[in-house]
Amino acid sequence: MSYAVEVNTLGVKFGEVVAVADVSFTLSFGEILVILGPNGAGKTTTTETLLGFRRPSSGSVRIMGLDPSTHHAEIVERVGALLQRGGVWSPMSPRQVLALTSTYYAAPRDGDELIEELALSDCADTPWRRLSGGEQQRTLLALALLGRPRVLILDEPTAAVDPEGHRVARNLLHRERERGCALILTTHELADAEALADRILIMNAGRIAAQGSLAELQGGAVVIIDTAHPLDPEVLSRDIKLPVVSQGRNRYLISETNDETPLQVTLAVHALGNAIRALRTQESLEERYLALLDADRAKGSA
Repeated sequence: MSYAVEVNTLGVKFGEVVAVADVSFTLSFGEILVILGPNGAGKTTTTETLLGFRRPSSGSVRIMGLDPSTHHAEIVERVGALLQRGGVWSPMSPRQVLALTSTYYAAPRDGDELIEELALSDCADTPWRRLSGGEQQRTLLALALLGRPRVLILDEPTAAVDPEGHRVARNLLHRERERGCALILTTHELADAEALADRILIMNAGRIAAQGSLAELQGGAVVIIDTAHPLDPEVLSRDIKLPVVSQGRNRYLISETNDETPLQVTLAVHALGNAIRALRTQESLEERYLALLDADRAKGSA
């Protein structure tokens, strides 16, 4: 099988500091991979290495079969990128920078079309220095799309973007996937990951802590309740004959469940003179993400 992106046991070191260690994954065309992780996890180093701005210390990286370090010009032409570093010359407007950059490509997309798609019409002729952070970020996303890339590598594409801008960016990225583009996104926005990801890769301390589909990472069915008042989890556990774990202020997790558990829990809480303010039957990505990070850190310190 020919992958859009193939990473094998990638390692990147800065002197004696290991920034990335034994990272491996593949990405197919028409697929979105979201990379999550805390600051310093190695996400940006990984994306910069994919684009050929850093050489691997060990392992290999291939984009459409090409080594980004030795075929950098071809990678720049075929891959759209948005990095945390960089910007636009401050007097230039979004319309001007898109028009200039389009001259670098043989068959670029129409800049005005991208301005419309990314809701930049109201600021298309505003100098860069006067744009909001979200407007600047959407302009950089437009630049990444200008060359009709087969692969998109986007480092924090919705940073500083308001809720409406998030929706605009998500819709556009879904369309890019539908046309067969392969996308890699790093983000701290877990809502974006839930809305966009076909697969999620969680990094911690330069290593992969977990990877899989959203359903796989969320694990099996659980019941999570928020109660009006504190309760003793041991008492509730005794009443429903299932383990109950406190997750903080008035929140409790029941991990061994069946179809009758939500009703059983509701009746038991009511019988204890309490009330349920909220009940969910699946852990959120944030809860699973934090739990997986905690498990990985515990494994690393063992």
